[in-house]
Amino acid sequence: MPLPSIHTTARLGAFAIAAVWLAVAGVLYLVFDRMEHKRQASLKPYALSSGDLVIPRQRDGHFHVEGEVNRQPVTFLVDTGASHVSVSQALATQAGLPAGQSITLHTANGQRLGQLVRSVPVRAGHLVHNDTSVTVGLIGLQPEQALLGQAFLKHFDVEIRRDEMVLRIRHP
Repeated sequence: MPLPSIHTTARLGAFAIAAVWLAVAGVLYLVFDRMEHKRQASLKPYALSSGDLVIPRQRDGHFHVEGEVNRQPVTFLVDTGASHVSVSQALATQAGLPAGQSITLHTANGQRLGQLVRSVPVRAGHLVHNDTSVTVGLIGLQPEQALLGQAFLKHFDVEIRRDEMVLRIRHP
């Protein structure tokens, strides 16, 4: 039986090395993919037994939490510098908000007209405040997104520590 040529042996060796590296890359991909799924699951807001709401910082550097405006589901972007809870006109319509008082909104992108609606129930995570001021006229976010500002946040103690925000219920 003749021995394989050096070229055949080299090709088989290169193929074997490539197959091993592809297998290693596939295993590493699966491991890192599973780790990323676990990390994403750990970035969801959660309640502590004390009633506090813990909101992990997301990859974009912001704090996001699921909630409701007038029982309409929203995803809030927590904005400690915003005066009110702010929603788009589309979200206000979906939530059945009544027409509010005409106001001038002062935003990072300048001034524009909007409306102020008072006494709106707002929920962030499991925390609820039923008498919240909401401004209508938000632009720049997805229709199902809203800003969670001081009109809601001022009713809770807000603490930011490293990569999480804690909303603590105030006890009298």
